[in-house]
Amino acid sequence: MNRKDFTKKDVLKAVKENDVKFIRLWFADINGQMKGFAITKEELENALEDGMGFDGSSIQGFARIDESDMVAMPDPSTFRILPYRPKEKAVAGMLCDILKPDRTPYEGDSRYILKKMLKKAKAKDYDFYIGPELEFFIFRNEKGTEILDEGGYFDITTLDAGNEVRREIILTLEQMGIQVEYSHHEVAPSQHEIDLRYQEALSMADTMMLYRMVVKEVAQKHGFYATFMPKPIFGQNGSGMHVHQSLFKGDKNAFFNPNDKYHLSEEAKAYIAGTLKHAQEITFVCNQWVNSYKRLVPGYEAPVYLCWARRNRSALVRVPMYKPGKEKATRMEFRSPDPACNPYLASACMLAAGLRGIEENYQTVEPLERDVYRLTREEMKEMGIKCLPGSLIEAIEIAEKSDLLRETLGEHIYNNLLYGKRVEWDEYRMQVHGYELDTYLPTL
Repeated sequence: MNRKDFTKKDVLKAVKENDVKFIRLWFADINGQMKGFAITKEELENALEDGMGFDGSSIQGFARIDESDMVAMPDPSTFRILPYRPKEKAVAGMLCDILKPDRTPYEGDSRYILKKMLKKAKAKDYDFYIGPELEFFIFRNEKGTEILDEGGYFDITTLDAGNEVRREIILTLEQMGIQVEYSHHEVAPSQHEIDLRYQEALSMADTMMLYRMVVKEVAQKHGFYATFMPKPIFGQNGSGMHVHQSLFKGDKNAFFNPNDKYHLSEEAKAYIAGTLKHAQEITFVCNQWVNSYKRLVPGYEAPVYLCWARRNRSALVRVPMYKPGKEKATRMEFRSPDPACNPYLASACMLAAGLRGIEENYQTVEPLERDVYRLTREEMKEMGIKCLPGSLIEAIEIAEKSDLLRETLGEHIYNNLLYGKRVEWDEYRMQVHGYELDTYLPTL
């Protein structure tokens, strides 16, 4: 059965057949962190019918205390049994839409924001597909960055503890019906990547939430700590989330044109142009933490310069080379997001930027097949190549002027996210960091 067709009746049947006792009801806060609570199977039928009420005033970016009543409405299509929990009195879970007491969608619900954006795309006959590559580190524990290996890119060390955890994560995801395309050791020591098979964007955002949870819980089961923090180790590559994107009309890939020298349709080129034009704005959502900007620096794999290419991996947007007979695989890859973002909001903003390019017929320049990091400032200025914001405060200041973000996120999330990130920046800038003590205390 297609998981999209999974009904309330199917959920109740699966719970009975698998001896499920506890059901977790999950949802994302404004930052994309998994929140939720558990109910017993005795409450499940009522929850599927009417939802479960809860107090939203303590959830970051949700309601004020005087309007805190929320309803978590489970989506049966997201039902999963957690295979790493005991099989007797098993545990399952579902992602939820957040509703107001009158059962209308809550404008502070990230999942609702993506649904709205997908509805807008559907009105133009587009279905939005994404395939993310999420990287993460596995450390000895949560108190530091003690690594488990000295491995590098594509290294194979079968007895390495991190590789064993990665293997179990993949098996767990597959048991949950989540398709894994491939996995490998990443560039930095103790860094790993597991790539997911591309899906329609809402299903993938749900899957990304589950993926991050499974990675952390399986690592914890082995006594280790997994983190999606963008840049946990100085001098080593950070963790990114390259996002492959395409638009389909029915079964046809709207990005493919057999007669174009790059095999790209005019829609694809306008979508790429939209991504590049609005990349500085959507960085606020795709790279939302102070630490995100420790990764977005020249010289490492994370690209910071606004250009596109086919073979050049220093470009912000890459279009993988066309393979004959693989028209459906035609796509663009946005390379700056990190895996600690809110997958619902990031997906909505990436789609919004691309659609704006199509709607307003933005024009692309020719691809840049040169290592951008080797260009001088004068060359970049002459070629009109701009850069992503270099810090959270720069991203905030750009976001405050963005009509694209305001329109996509809605007033509630837009304003709450800006407020929360200004607080984060103020807390960060007022602290005295180790660098300052090491550099200034001995001499000043």
